[in-house]
Amino acid sequence: MASVTNSARNDESDLALTWSGRWTLTHRILAVNVLTLVIFALSILYLDSYRNRITEERLDRLDSETAISAEAINRTASGEREALLSEIGTANGARLRLYDAAGKKTADSFDIGEPAYRLRDPATEKWRKDVARALDRGFNFLVGAKTPPDFAEPAQDSAGAWPILASAGPKPVVTIRNAPDLTPVFVSTSLLADGSRLLVTKNDRDLTRTVRSQRGALGIALALATILSVLLSLFLARTIVRPLRRIALAAHRVRLGRAREVRVPRLPSRRDEIGTLARAVSDMSQSLRMRIDNIEAFAADVTHELKNPLASLRSAVDSLERVDDPELKRQLTDVIRQDVNRLDRLIGDVGEAARTDAELARASFEEVDLGQLIEQLVGVWEQRRETGNVRIAFARPRKATAVVMGEPARLARAIDNIVDNAISFSPSGGLVEIAAIHVGDNILIRVDDEGPGVPDELKEAIFNRFHSVRPDSELFGRHSGLGLAIARAIVEGHDGTIDVEDRTDAPSGARFTIVLPAADLT
Repeated sequence: MASVTNSARNDESDLALTWSGRWTLTHRILAVNVLTLVIFALSILYLDSYRNRITEERLDRLDSETAISAEAINRTASGEREALLSEIGTANGARLRLYDAAGKKTADSFDIGEPAYRLRDPATEKWRKDVARALDRGFNFLVGAKTPPDFAEPAQDSAGAWPILASAGPKPVVTIRNAPDLTPVFVSTSLLADGSRLLVTKNDRDLTRTVRSQRGALGIALALATILSVLLSLFLARTIVRPLRRIALAAHRVRLGRAREVRVPRLPSRRDEIGTLARAVSDMSQSLRMRIDNIEAFAADVTHELKNPLASLRSAVDSLERVDDPELKRQLTDVIRQDVNRLDRLIGDVGEAARTDAELARASFEEVDLGQLIEQLVGVWEQRRETGNVRIAFARPRKATAVVMGEPARLARAIDNIVDNAISFSPSGGLVEIAAIHVGDNILIRVDDEGPGVPDELKEAIFNRFHSVRPDSELFGRHSGLGLAIARAIVEGHDGTIDVEDRTDAPSGARFTIVLPAADLT
């Protein structure tokens, strides 16, 4: 597997899609799957409309033929009617019967000449006809067509055996029945001038052949559409599977960690879900790589920072055993105490820095009134009396005017670190001013001191871990160099920014500005 991943190509040109535009993956899948269904539905609708149209045409034709036949019979003498019925039946492919007013059959074209049609028994036909009839029934079910009544020749051929004759009038009455083999039988009747009734039956097998032929052509078209849909589905699957496989291989290489940089295809030309996934995985791998680099750099910095106090502590302990002078022992003991304090503070700050990102990722943000929060911090500073003789002034905003979404304890730690830094650089009797104001969609927290300020070349470096340039008057080991780095990590974890600039409203001093998104209280 490793050999496969190491040889995976990074060329993204074969993964790009130029034919789909901005169609999402969902749209393309739906289009391919719906294509066959749409063609099938249109075919069914067209075939149903085609069959209905032909059936109506045949009904209208039989209506006209029946009216013409009735008129011809009315003008023909009684002795010549049988020959006329045979001639009309042969010409129209129909069977014509006459019934007198009493209901008795008086003439039948089939008794005079050769029958124009013969009803077929389905049991004697080949299996292909059974399949065709099954398709007919299925088609009727799909379109919801009503099944016509069955047609059967009566055992006693009289007017009473044909209910349609009861509705005979001057204008022909036409209806449709189903023969045993499901071919249509058209039945029409008309009242003659002498009170006799004409009955015309016609087994129109040609209509069934025409509809089935059309259905066969549509079946071929549907089969081609199905093949096209399958090919499109395979192509679509290829456009999905190939980039997913490439992304999976890249993710596997990231997991193995054998390469310093693993390039995950970003697929910038794809605007579908695959492209979104590719870019998300690429960004994730880059973020992971940056985090690993930061962890490695952090570990190296921690190792370096621990070496100095440990070396000093080892030297003082070794010297303590060889020194008899009480004053020197006291000095060495002070050095040991300072180094222990420095190590304790360094380990605490290292743990705090390591936990900051993880805890912010899991934290549930809530509404935080920064005015109230900073006021509590100022009170804590004054109670601890760690400001020396540096004064703190806080211009508290009105209640609920400086509210952000955040984690209160973390925001307090960030502000506390900034204020602690300002106090440590302020001269004796200096003033540290704190303000929190609502500007547009943001909350600005400003911390001003009266210290020496920050050189331009260090304004970014002071936020790096373990960067420490302390005042000469500060006790050794009081700060670890992580305070401002922790503050920046917390602020950025709240989608904010922090920067420093020199004060323009005082002879000297630095101004730290924290910008956080204001909470939407509507």
